[in-house]
Amino acid sequence: MLSRVFFHCLRQFTVLSLLGFTAIAAMPLVAVAAELPKGEGEENPGGDIVVLRALDKVTARTKDLFVPIDETAIFGSLAVRPRKCLKRPPEETPETSAFLEISEIHEGGDNLPLFTGWMFASSPAINALEHPVYDVWVIDCKMSEPVTPSPKE
Repeated sequence: MLSRVFFHCLRQFTVLSLLGFTAIAAMPLVAVAAELPKGEGEENPGGDIVVLRALDKVTARTKDLFVPIDETAIFGSLAVRPRKCLKRPPEETPETSAFLEISEIHEGGDNLPLFTGWMFASSPAINALEHPVYDVWVIDCKMSEPVTPSPKE
């Protein structure tokens, strides 16, 4: 009888704990989603190069990828294409977010879409790539260096 009561209490505690963790995990998502991209024509402190970190879970090999917007980087059998990268100004709470399209490359030429959406540097688990071998997350947005002509002598 005592074990039955114990397991009932344990089950209730587990359910309440999971509900609490779900509520806590959803809070940052709502706060971040409200501050996503601005409309066309508005000033947007973003970048034109996305810095990503890719992990091969089998070999424990990581690699930082510097990928220009709308270009594709290959890591193992993944093709990663960033579409947008946003970074908050230094006076605000730090946050970097990127809209990524990730697909798996197959020999037949057809790519299998794995992920399309926003990833957040401060909370990589909110919207993560789910893949058994690879993991990809956002590190930063960078502006490419402007090309300045060298002075002629």
